[in-house]
Amino acid sequence: MTIKRILPVVALAIALTACNKPAGELVGAGKNGNFKEANPYGMIFIKKGSFMMGSNTQSAVFSQPDNQLMVTVDAFWMDETEITNNEYRQFVNWVRDSIAYKNLIEAGLTDYAIQPRDGDFDEENYRINWKKRIPWNSKEEDVQDALASMFYEDGNLNTTRFHYSYSWINYDEAVLPRNRFDVVKGAYPEGASVRVDTAWIDEDGIIHDSTVVRSLTQPSDLITRMIINVYPDTMVWMRDFQFAYNEPMLQQYFSHPGFADYPVVGITWEQADAFCQWRTDYFLGASTVAAQKYRLPTEAEWEYAARGGRKMATYPWGGNYARDAKGCFLANFKPYRGSYIDDTGAATMKVAQFRPNDFGLFDMAGNVAEWTSSAYNASANSYVHDLNPQFQYRARKEDPEVLKRKVVKGGSWKDISYYLQCGTRTYEYQYESRPYIGFRCVRSYIGEK
Repeated sequence: MTIKRILPVVALAIALTACNKPAGELVGAGKNGNFKEANPYGMIFIKKGSFMMGSNTQSAVFSQPDNQLMVTVDAFWMDETEITNNEYRQFVNWVRDSIAYKNLIEAGLTDYAIQPRDGDFDEENYRINWKKRIPWNSKEEDVQDALASMFYEDGNLNTTRFHYSYSWINYDEAVLPRNRFDVVKGAYPEGASVRVDTAWIDEDGIIHDSTVVRSLTQPSDLITRMIINVYPDTMVWMRDFQFAYNEPMLQQYFSHPGFADYPVVGITWEQADAFCQWRTDYFLGASTVAAQKYRLPTEAEWEYAARGGRKMATYPWGGNYARDAKGCFLANFKPYRGSYIDDTGAATMKVAQFRPNDFGLFDMAGNVAEWTSSAYNASANSYVHDLNPQFQYRARKEDPEVLKRKVVKGGSWKDISYYLQCGTRTYEYQYESRPYIGFRCVRSYIGEK
């Protein structure tokens, strides 16, 4: 049984999925729609618009301008700040508690599940009774045995077992010409096949995944299943910066309340994508209507949002320099040759410490760089569409490394100012985590505004 299957359907109040106030806008089939969608909590509405996508200056690597493209982007919501340690910890704690409830229920303690009104308890399909507290400190032997696998021998939680299972539909396989559904026959073509990933956990709690090819006979054949460990890799603070004393950050950055409002780091692209999936399921579990899912922004959406409505802005604040008229730095990055504290921060800082851009978004330059949903290709601007451009590829386990690169935008606390520019693009492999890469979510907007 997977965690996904025991997703709660009761409405729980957490900051990530709550709604603050009605937007007062009619959405649906144009202005005469009759459905009012509330503003997602903590998100900023980004109106649709056009801009020149790509770098406004010479490339620091190739000493030539990147290819620019005039594009149009539909409206969407974007998180006001990067996802913080406190926000990501809600995901980690949900996974932790789900596993604990699952272990208790499967050990025969069925009072931790919502019992059916009639009929016997179903051990394969049940809902968690989230109102009943987990007895972490119970002295009862059956409770201790049920929760024992979640702890090391020294009594500390075994975070390597914090597994989250989710799935998605491989639309890229569905649109292949050989897989086009035949509406006349009402079936997929003979010989249609898909290449998808599947995942499982062995008896030792180790996650395994592999790429399989199977016949396409029904829509469910397009589903990829993923299992991911959700706990951040805190070792990045020492692994990425050898010959530096970063033990305090390793030991406390994610767990200490003093860092609660700092951007979460040590997160792979795959973990960020899993967070979006969880946030969507959590929201829909507490919602009475269907809604657009939370996801990572496309490169075009991120760059458009970063420019704040200024079509040719070099930096999110609109100017061509990283300092204002008074000489104050406008973001958290690496000034000069390593005077980190000249911008008031040495490493990461609390989110929203500098002025937002014209859209009201904080830290679109500096602090931490951010994952996007886009796959990296240096020539992507030469062939992507000019309406909602996206070079997307969901890399499979057995794909070559070059196909597992994801676009990273915004620059970080350890980068020079060039990487803070709106049009600058770099990449990282989707399975890598860094102490200078975080993320934020977006949601597409339904209707006209």
